[in-house]
Amino acid sequence: MQAFADLIDALVYTRSRNEKLRLIAAYLRETPDPDRGWALAALTDGLDFPAVKSSAIRTIMKERIDPVLWTLSRDFVGDTAETASLLWPAPDSDVTPPPSVSEVVDLLSKMTRQSVLTELPALLDRLDPSGRYALLKIATGAMRIGVSSRLAKVAFAQAFGVDVEDVEEYWHGLEPPYEELFAWAADGADPPDTENKPTFRPFMLAHPLEDTVVDMADYAAEWKWDGIRVQLVHAGGETRIYSRSGDDISRTFPEMVDALQVPAVLDGELLVRGDAQGGEAGGAASFNALQQRLGRKTVSKKMLSESPAFVRLYDALIIEGEDLRDQPWERRRDHLERFVPRLPDSHFDLSTIVDARDFEHLAEIREGTREDAIEGLMLKRRDSPYIAGRKTGLWYKWKRDPLLVDCVLMYAQRGSGKRSSFYSDYTFGCWDGDPDKGAELLPVGKAYSGFTDEELKKLDRLVRQNTLNRFGPVREVERTLVFEVAFDSVHTSKRHKSGLAMRFPRIHRIRWDKPVHEADRLQTLKAMIQD
Repeated sequence: MQAFADLIDALVYTRSRNEKLRLIAAYLRETPDPDRGWALAALTDGLDFPAVKSSAIRTIMKERIDPVLWTLSRDFVGDTAETASLLWPAPDSDVTPPPSVSEVVDLLSKMTRQSVLTELPALLDRLDPSGRYALLKIATGAMRIGVSSRLAKVAFAQAFGVDVEDVEEYWHGLEPPYEELFAWAADGADPPDTENKPTFRPFMLAHPLEDTVVDMADYAAEWKWDGIRVQLVHAGGETRIYSRSGDDISRTFPEMVDALQVPAVLDGELLVRGDAQGGEAGGAASFNALQQRLGRKTVSKKMLSESPAFVRLYDALIIEGEDLRDQPWERRRDHLERFVPRLPDSHFDLSTIVDARDFEHLAEIREGTREDAIEGLMLKRRDSPYIAGRKTGLWYKWKRDPLLVDCVLMYAQRGSGKRSSFYSDYTFGCWDGDPDKGAELLPVGKAYSGFTDEELKKLDRLVRQNTLNRFGPVREVERTLVFEVAFDSVHTSKRHKSGLAMRFPRIHRIRWDKPVHEADRLQTLKAMIQD
């Protein structure tokens, strides 16, 4: 456990991506099984211990130290694991030696909501502050140490000199502690057998088009639909649905699991059907409608009826055992067009090709379309194979230009991880009428990106110096600052007092110069809603 704690400690204080890769790779090479497998699962959010929640940690801490001291310290530090690891009182006498990572995982998995209150303290007593911090990060699944799942997999590939795309492909057919994966990569064993398992294959991704001009004789154009990119896999008599990050989301969309019963690996955009009131594009509702279903462990019959999911297919990787990934896009497209009629049209359709005379004509088509369910265009080289990751010159994404509106900063909240000491999450609003006639500000969105580190420091200072009220972790801020906010679309919403919800809001500019009464009104946003 100490070696893993040292790794976590080093990663927290390391900004360099290459150094993070080196640290993880060295740990994986030097640590025996199964500890390294459990550690890798922890770094990639592959562990879950239902009994160990932040609320249990808070209860335990308040039994051992002054509750006010705990509350003030947690608020100042901004991270439960860090605060608890530093404040935990040293045991009165010698205790059992520090546990291994495997022992930690075994003990945490056996804890219940009742036993955690006595068993977790006994485990914390066996560790020093860095060990306690690592333990609590494993237990709660909230690493936030600047290591993504992808980065950990790249580190694994570098540690043993294997291809990261192969790691991705085998990964999702295996369970922690990944002993088959280590046996293949580290010891030269045969690759894990995933052929008859519904495993994830890495997506082919696109580069932003930016200033590139392409010859439409070499590229095909499709709409970039505003849903979530998914991969549907049917193998071994089982169907699974994976998100872009490789997460299994089958339980959230059970109707799609039942819809694919032919052995295949398909790439497409998951959308929901539009309602009778409009707001549709090609039969798809806006992302706001899809969002009501995301992240749910169970889906009600009402939701299945009112917001049925379907997939607009982009590509085919494998059909009935034939791997198509090495074939050019045009040939894969032919296979897909012949295959789609075999699927239920209630759950599948085919992404249409946008017909354009040349690139200038395509630009006109893009500018003239702002449907709720369309983000922009995809440009795919006609002779491109399906290659995992981003390969220059093959696929491009050409998003439509964002919408802009001026909003007033209303509330701020501390961030997480490296931003836990800064007020970096900002809620902003627009005027519900004329501010000179007493109109109020109503929140319309929240953003935590689009500014530099130096701007963050200035914003944090402004929040602290202009706080009007505190509501738990949230500070209400005096209305003195205007943000120019960029967003992709806006929709009606019953969940917000303003009746509006932005899609992908981010801070485009900080308008230090602009008086707040000149910020936009709700009517401006409402005019941007697509009927």
